[in-house]
Amino acid sequence: MKNTKYTEIYDDLKNKIISDEYKSGEKIPSEKYLTEAFNVSRNTVRRALNQLSLEGFVNSVHGKGVFVIEKHQLKLLVGGLQSFKEASLTNSINYETNLHIFEEILVDAKLSKKTGFPLNSLVYYICRSRKIEGENSILDINYFLKSVIPGLNEEISKNSIYEYIENVLSLKIAGAQKVISVENASKLDKKYLNLINYDLVAIIKNFVYLEDGTLFEYTESRHRPDKFTFSTYAKRL
Repeated sequence: MKNTKYTEIYDDLKNKIISDEYKSGEKIPSEKYLTEAFNVSRNTVRRALNQLSLEGFVNSVHGKGVFVIEKHQLKLLVGGLQSFKEASLTNSINYETNLHIFEEILVDAKLSKKTGFPLNSLVYYICRSRKIEGENSILDINYFLKSVIPGLNEEISKNSIYEYIENVLSLKIAGAQKVISVENASKLDKKYLNLINYDLVAIIKNFVYLEDGTLFEYTESRHRPDKFTFSTYAKRL
């Protein structure tokens, strides 16, 4: 970011949130206060607040103000594409990944229709639970096309697959088509997630592409509904 009034406000508020000067759930200074304190327009203040909201630091409540997001809520950007590790670091959240399934399987007709991968192609099938603040709150079910992403193993799957793809294979991840739904909890959800009394899960389905347009990943991130906030930012055209 350039060193402008907007970034000055953004950096000041972000640093105070990270340092716990503004604590989780606390209301930050009003737009009027920030406008006067930094001698800027309301639009400049709102731009800084929008950026903080996009990055998962604050949430604006209509008629009440802007509040620091509780740290136990992992805020994922629907419009962005982050690995779980990247999202956790952005949100300053302690996490643990547990690998339950790592297999190489052939794509049958049912899986081909679901994932978009060619029939009879070989994929890595990976199932991992994500423990956040001591609770299993996300179940990630991944399929990676082996011909495009060779060399995956259990150790990589326990760490960061995206780091392996970008830093070891030197492939450029371009973007993803995302489908969001709420569905009944599956047997795997009930087995690996701390669902308490919930019988529904929020699901983000990702069809992920390289910069040359190759589909290399299909993933379902299955979330306990009370633990997560999904955020996007839309501009009027």
